[in-house]
Amino acid sequence: MKKIHHSAIISPTAELADDVVIGPYVVVEDDVVIGRGTEIHGHVAIKRYTILGENNRIHHGAVLGDLPQDLHFDGRRSYLRIGDGNTFREYVTLHRATVENGATIVGDGNYFMVTSHAGHDCVIGNRNIITNCALIAGHTMIEDNVVISGAVVIHQFSRIGRLAMLSGLTAVNRDIPPFVIAGGRPAAATNLNLVGLRRAGITQRARTRLKEAFKIFYVSGLNAKQALANIEEMDVTPEIRHFVDFIKASKRGVCRYADWAEERGADF
Repeated sequence: MKKIHHSAIISPTAELADDVVIGPYVVVEDDVVIGRGTEIHGHVAIKRYTILGENNRIHHGAVLGDLPQDLHFDGRRSYLRIGDGNTFREYVTLHRATVENGATIVGDGNYFMVTSHAGHDCVIGNRNIITNCALIAGHTMIEDNVVISGAVVIHQFSRIGRLAMLSGLTAVNRDIPPFVIAGGRPAAATNLNLVGLRRAGITQRARTRLKEAFKIFYVSGLNAKQALANIEEMDVTPEIRHFVDFIKASKRGVCRYADWAEERGADF
């Protein structure tokens, strides 16, 4: 049975699952869909053309699906599509797409911390952690199991690879390859995300191959084309293939190596 606070304003065209819980002073606009098991706390705004899956938790003051912050946006129909099991903490903001019938997309199991933001046309995968005050500009693509630390800023059209980790206060202006830790302004690669790789169940053999690939690409002194050719001559695990393919597909170029990383004990 739905539990809707008497002060909430719910559009008659919104589709709410039978067990949705909605707190005080929530606004749910036209053409919204909210899936089973979802809880929405006080003072949240779910804007038009937002589609929420199941078992999402939306905390006080969050705004989901508002108009994109794009001076050329003309009000066309576009969407924010959110999967299952996500948490949006206080005052998180996500905007719908700029492209007609396009969508800003958020997958499953993501955790958006206080005042984090994802802009229009982003595609965010699964099980990512977006920490307080992180700002993800429009058209950014984030794969799975990424950790974005506090107050990180990500330039529009950037790509962040699977199991990457961005240190606090980092400014991203190029793509971050999968499995890499990056930090600084601008972001530079410092090491592999070895803790994240172990927690994700990546085998010792695969981690060793990734260490070799990281060293060839970032530390050997070879140019990118030469380094990738050398890496592809190795024992190419699925993780190596993803690392190489991600870099080859980069249009912005990938982040450089942090010259100071070895001085601070980078583990190769």
